[in-house]
Amino acid sequence: MTNDASGVDHRPLGLLAELTHRCPLSCPYCSNPTRYGPVAEELSGDEWRRVFEEAGELGVLHVLLSGGEPLLRADLADLVMSARRAGLYTNLITSGLGLTPRRAEGLREAGLDSVQISLQADEQGTADRIAGMPAHAAKLRAARLVRELGLPLTINVVIHRHNIDRVESIIQLAESLGAHRLELANVQFYGWAFRNRDGLLPTVAQIDRAESIAAEAGTRLKGRMTILYVRPDYFGDRPKACMSGWSRRYLTVDPVGDVLPCPTAREIPGLRFDNVRHRSLDRIWAESDAFNRFRGTGWMPEPCQSCDRREVDFGGCRCQAALLTGDASATDPACSLSPHRDLLERAVRSAGPDAQPLVYREGPGRTGAARGGRDARTC
Repeated sequence: MTNDASGVDHRPLGLLAELTHRCPLSCPYCSNPTRYGPVAEELSGDEWRRVFEEAGELGVLHVLLSGGEPLLRADLADLVMSARRAGLYTNLITSGLGLTPRRAEGLREAGLDSVQISLQADEQGTADRIAGMPAHAAKLRAARLVRELGLPLTINVVIHRHNIDRVESIIQLAESLGAHRLELANVQFYGWAFRNRDGLLPTVAQIDRAESIAAEAGTRLKGRMTILYVRPDYFGDRPKACMSGWSRRYLTVDPVGDVLPCPTAREIPGLRFDNVRHRSLDRIWAESDAFNRFRGTGWMPEPCQSCDRREVDFGGCRCQAALLTGDASATDPACSLSPHRDLLERAVRSAGPDAQPLVYREGPGRTGAARGGRDARTC
């Protein structure tokens, strides 16, 4: 397989540091893998410090400290300090659970630059059902605490069938919290979300209405709060350049040190991932088989190879192609020119008016008791 772009031609701008896959929540739309590495094998603080140093030398400008729930790392403030010393802008991606005033102050003193807090909905009943536990009130307290400390706040809400009709109220809540940015992130169907696709897919009418509401609010709040709403792949006719193109601008390091071209790359069978315990980040970026597999345009099949958008969308999402067609090198079915387009269209048509049972996330940090003992596991 030939490619026309190497890791030397492009340098990563962003690093997603998945500090742990442990999480107190059990959201059924989670894109984390359905199988996890051993918690005992998570990278140590010293190992993460070396990752941040190598990332800075490679050209990375900012790091997203994520998970799972990164607040479950007792050494989080030390990790923030290590990232800042490496010259990286630090953004904490969190549920907000466990963000006490003392913890938040310690993170600010360590140099944390900004915080993103996830909400499941605008009102407690719906939000707690989606999260799988009572969490909404604590999340709101955490959001207010972030603003009291003067840190920039982003609110992220994954949008799906169970909350999409509340987009207007979600926007009002984010505004009342003083958020600088609101991400209305239509669910991406990987990991647990792919298992729950039939229960999470909204209808075309719901998508259109939510998009209109977000656009109107974006105009009204311009200069006060940025609203990001991107029409989901399943409801478009052209794919997006996933991660700005495979292995062009971003990389992910997972809790046990594997380095991935995108957070969901494990959805692709046969990819082998190098580990920061065995190779430096710059060598992985330039030489790793996983990073070079779909880098550039040389790997593309038709109709991508002769398409004038091949260096705009780079064939779309490789993980989505793998999940929908079984072939990661296929044209993303999100493209109307894909020979597999019917697979996506059938999924959208199956999104009828009746809610389907949801399988809640399980894994590190989750127990049956934490789900409140619900047998049906439905939102």
